[in-house]
Amino acid sequence: MVLAFQKGDFMTVSKAMAVAALVAATTLGASVARADDMLGSYVARISDRDHRASDGYPLSSAAQMVRQDRANWHKFHRRDGDDQGDPWFRRDGSRAGLQRMLERGGAMSSATRRAIVNGEPLIEVDVYPDSVRVSIIED
Repeated sequence: MVLAFQKGDFMTVSKAMAVAALVAATTLGASVARADDMLGSYVARISDRDHRASDGYPLSSAAQMVRQDRANWHKFHRRDGDDQGDPWFRRDGSRAGLQRMLERGGAMSSATRRAIVNGEPLIEVDVYPDSVRVSIIED
């Protein structure tokens, strides 16, 4: 198929294509930005009580301990002085999702995992729509 353009039509088509590309890029960029937008964060002390499950058995992973901290805050009201509340992990199902996100690569460094498992650090948890990021504030 051959397209014939009159003088000036080519510029109109080029402008239209440029605008369409700009709109597409902006739309795609906006959806990516929304996925990366931080919902908020909270601070928590991962204390000895967070190293044990509700029924007393010892937990073995940092992800389990951070999840237990949120259960202690929301469900059992066993709060450390440094702990802050959060609106995301009130229910058992959302805390299970927190643990899954914590088990993914990139949620926390190996040094952060070791600090949680072997000590009682103060952590900050940044919450995103589909992920979390944990960092140590004080070891």
